[in-house]
Amino acid sequence: MDLMNVPLKDYDNIPTATVEAVALSEETSSEAIYEALREGTVVVMGSPDGPAKPIGIGAGLCTKVNANIGTSPDFSSLESELHKLEVAVAAGADAVMDLSTGGDLDAIRKQIRDACPVAMGTVPIYQVIAELDDDADIGDISAEDMLAVVEKHAADGIDFLTLHCGVTRQSVAALETDRRICSIVSRGGSMLAKWMELTGRENPLYEYYDRVLDICLEHGTAISLGDGLRPGAISDASDAAQMAELIVLGELVVRARQAGVQVFVEGPGHMPLDQIAPNVILQKRMTHGAPFYVLGPLTTDIAPGYDHITGAIGGAICAAAGADFLCYVTPAEHLGLPEDQDVWDGVIASRIAAHSADIVKGVSGAQDWDDSMSAARARLDWDAMRRLAIDPGRLIAVRGTRGSLDAEACSMCGRFCSMKVKLHSSSDK
Repeated sequence: MDLMNVPLKDYDNIPTATVEAVALSEETSSEAIYEALREGTVVVMGSPDGPAKPIGIGAGLCTKVNANIGTSPDFSSLESELHKLEVAVAAGADAVMDLSTGGDLDAIRKQIRDACPVAMGTVPIYQVIAELDDDADIGDISAEDMLAVVEKHAADGIDFLTLHCGVTRQSVAALETDRRICSIVSRGGSMLAKWMELTGRENPLYEYYDRVLDICLEHGTAISLGDGLRPGAISDASDAAQMAELIVLGELVVRARQAGVQVFVEGPGHMPLDQIAPNVILQKRMTHGAPFYVLGPLTTDIAPGYDHITGAIGGAICAAAGADFLCYVTPAEHLGLPEDQDVWDGVIASRIAAHSADIVKGVSGAQDWDDSMSAARARLDWDAMRRLAIDPGRLIAVRGTRGSLDAEACSMCGRFCSMKVKLHSSSDK
């Protein structure tokens, strides 16, 4: 059977107004969006009536950016995370994930959902583990416990759930034949692998995947199939465990489409430059064209404090090769819980990567934005440059501390500014 052409259900639970809003923002037709939905190459979320504005992710659409926020056991301030949400949205994030693991997780999730004007995702397994009693063991969790939290998150109006359904006993076993430097770096993946080791049972999110699909269909929730065995070191990239999980994810994509549940797939986190584009091609092939969501990928492991840069480098290459959704990486990656400035810098870096890729993809309006900025520079039109800048505040701050905001040229060249040298073309004669 050609898995790209399996019979799919119509997505009747997606409001027509959502599809129309996505089509308008992407400068395409509603018919094109519906066709992509039927093929499974695009997912849409949100509603013009709220709480999240409509968004489309997938082939032919502009590359989207997600920002992660959330409490930790050491820092569980809801107020701080709500402010990070505001920062992320102000910086241009298209979606936000609440990865909270500390504090009252139900209250935190609901208040972030109420305040979040963009698509929102969560990772239910985090709550399952975080709420274990102090004297309990991961192995004491039941399959019903996991499914109950999945349903709780879906019922709270979360737009997409990251579910590590591809972390199976067989895919984890691949780690034994192809040893890694960093083993399992996904929190959800490591928790489920430990649960399987302790219980001797299969991952409930895989074993009871049909029930997961029923939950998501009932609540109109999309599934983000988590990459629980993603490489966490560039030397671990493209190994047996990553590929074993990818094969399972391809199977699960088809089953979600058959059930009428929107689905996209997460991809690797650390990867050398030369492996990125081939991995995108393989990922798309193995998951039958499903939208591809990547963390970074980070292209080197030596830059703590600068991983928003390593992530943006990898993200630009990955998106240009066909990835659809970039999860930001902040300067605090591998170091600690991000603060407001980290969130801002992470979103902007990923947006630069996404836009750079959109130029290559030929996304409508992408090249026009750059051409408008170039023309403004040629005219030394600083007001236009400010309006067109991806971060206008940064332009003002840097220019203001390097000379006068009223100066015609910047302080780098001053009176030697190349834009002030007027050359006569043949049309001027």
